[in-house]
Amino acid sequence: MTFDFARKQRIAIIGGGPGGYEAALAGAQLGADVTLVESTGVGGSAVLTDVVPSKTLIATADAARAIEDAGELGVQFFARGDSGRPLKPEVAINLLAINKRILALAGQQSEDMRERLIEAGVSIISGHGRLEGDDAIVVSTGPEGTDFDRIEADTIIVSVGASPRELPTAKPDGERVLTWKQMYNMSSVPEHLIVVGSGVTGAEFASAYMNLGSKVTLVSSREQVLPGEDPDAAKVLENVFTRGGMTLLAKSRAERVENTGDGVVATLSDGSTVEGSHCLMAVGGVPNTKDLGLEGAGVQLADSGHILVNKVGRTSVPNIYAVGDCTNLVPLASVSSMLGRTAVFHAMGDAVIPFAKHKIASNIFTSPEIATVGWTNDARHSVELKLDLEENPRAKMMGVKDGFVKLFARDHSGTIVGGVVVAPKASELIFPIAMAVERRLTVDQVARVFTAYPSLAGSVTDAARAMHGVDLRGEA
Repeated sequence: MTFDFARKQRIAIIGGGPGGYEAALAGAQLGADVTLVESTGVGGSAVLTDVVPSKTLIATADAARAIEDAGELGVQFFARGDSGRPLKPEVAINLLAINKRILALAGQQSEDMRERLIEAGVSIISGHGRLEGDDAIVVSTGPEGTDFDRIEADTIIVSVGASPRELPTAKPDGERVLTWKQMYNMSSVPEHLIVVGSGVTGAEFASAYMNLGSKVTLVSSREQVLPGEDPDAAKVLENVFTRGGMTLLAKSRAERVENTGDGVVATLSDGSTVEGSHCLMAVGGVPNTKDLGLEGAGVQLADSGHILVNKVGRTSVPNIYAVGDCTNLVPLASVSSMLGRTAVFHAMGDAVIPFAKHKIASNIFTSPEIATVGWTNDARHSVELKLDLEENPRAKMMGVKDGFVKLFARDHSGTIVGGVVVAPKASELIFPIAMAVERRLTVDQVARVFTAYPSLAGSVTDAARAMHGVDLRGEA
C-alpha cells in the first residue's frame, strides 16, 4: 500500500466501543478523515450492554447495602404504625425501575459519545462492516444486507469486541438461563440466582444480587473466587460473600443447566444438582471476529479467533490495527481506549508509548472493590507489605471492616512495582499506586507525599512509610 500525502489520511474504524471511539477522536484530533462504522450504537456493548449497565447496577446494590448497614453507624429508619409505635421498614428493591434507569443511562452515555464524535468531525455509519482486502471496508446498511457502502482507507482499525460465551448444554434463553447482556430484562429480583463462573463478571453480579436481596449460589471450577487474582484479596471477598449468606461451590463445574419452567436446575460434574429461580452463565467471552474478512486481508488470528496484535495494536498487516476484547491483549475497556489512541498515533507517525501490561490499573467492582496494578506475584525480586484497612481512622468512621492496601517494592532499590487495594472505591485508591509504578517512584518518595487526614488514601502512604528501610535482602 502507498500513501498519498497530498491529501488527508483516511482512517476507517469497525466498531464504536471504547477502543474505536478513542481511535476516532484521536484521528480527528490529528486531522485525519475518519469514518466509524457501528452496528449497535456508539459505545458498543461496553456502554450499552456490558460495563456501563453492570457498574450502574452495582452502584445501586451498594446504595441498598449502605441503607441496611446504616444502623451500625447510629442511623435508624422508622415508620409509625397505627398504634403510634415505631416500625422498622424494609428496604424495597424495584428491579424494573432499576433496570429502566440502567438502560436509560447507557443510552444517554452512547448519545453523548456520538455527539462528541460528530463535533470532532467524525463520519458515523450505522451498519455491519467487513474488510475488503487491506485498503477498504464494505458496510451493509440496509435490511438483510441489501444496501452497501464501500469505504477506502489508508488505515483500518478493528474494534469489534466480544460476546458472551455459550455452552451447548446450558444455552441462554433470555428467561431463566441468562447471559450478562440479558440480566437487564428481569422485572423482579431473582429469588435464587445461580452464577456459573467465578471470574470478574460472575463475582461482580454475584456480589450485586446478594446485596439486592437474592439468595446466590456461586459455582466455581477453581479453588478460589477470582482465580488468578491476589489470594489475600480473593480471601477477603470470599469471607464477605459467606458472611452475606452466599453459597460458594469451589472446584465445581456445571455440566448442564436446564430451564424447568418455574426455575432452573444446574447439574454439576460430580452428579449433584443445584436448584434455583434463575442462572447467570458467566463463562467468558468470544471475540466477534467471524465473517469480518480478516483472513482474506491477511490478518493473523489465534486459534480462539482473537486478532494477534503487537504492543501498538498493529496486526500482521502493516496498515490494519485491532484493539479491545477482540484481540489477544488484556480485555479491559481502559486498555481498549488507550490502545485505540496508540494505534492511531502510531499509524499517523505521532509519538507513542507501547502497551505495557504491568502498568495497567484494573478494578473488580465487587463490594468491596478489588484494584490491582503492576507486578504483584514476582516474589523473587520484590518484598510486599499489607496494611489492613481497619487500622485506618477514616475506615473506622465509615464502618469499613474489610479490606487492605498491599504494596510491592524491589528489594534493592525500594522502587514500587505493584499494589493491591481491597476497599470501597478501590478503583480511585489504586491511582496513586499506578502513578508510582508508572513513574518508578520508591516507597520513600511515596511516603513523603501529603495525604488528607483522615482519608482512605492515607493507607497508601502509611504502607509506604512502613516499608522504609527495606534492605537488600527484601526484609523490612
